Amino acid sequence: MNNFKRNTRALAASLVLALLAVPASALEAGKPAPAFDLAGPDGAVKLDKYAGKVVYVDFWASWCGPCRQSFPWMNDMQAKYGAQGLQIVGVNVDAKVEDARAFLAGTPAKFAIGFDPAGATPRSYGIKGMPSSVLIGADGKVLFEHSGFKAADREELETKIKAALGAKK
Repeated sequence: MNNFKRNTRALAASLVLALLAVPASALEAGKPAPAFDLAGPDGAVKLDKYAGKVVYVDFWASWCGPCRQSFPWMNDMQAKYGAQGLQIVGVNVDAKVEDARAFLAGTPAKFAIGFDPAGATPRSYGIKGMPSSVLIGADGKVLFEHSGFKAADREELETKIKAALGAKK
């Protein structure tokens, strides 16, 4: 194993441990989603910028295999439902933004990306593993949280997105 991979895995493990060690406030459905303001490759990514939209916030890291599998699905969801008011936001938690950029070079995102190397946003959402996602209604309140990503999750997640878009006024 080369030093880059060893260092990356060590940093990833440190981040996960740091996320687990800090008390997190668990999200409750029906409560306002915690705000965030992150730097991204295309500028600032702020939750309040998407007020009035249904927002699917995905927490991901470059070292996470299921995250790599979720990106094509999220690209599809953004393309399919973006005009109806869906905004997908990927919050990267890599300690080094360069690792996220390398991931994105091989796995492009067609949705907003924010970098959070300090991990403040996943802590405020009570995230305990990668990937995790939170669906936020057009009213800014949490609809549900989901941990992990596998092919079998796609239909259920899309159904929840469609229901949230249908409830949008």
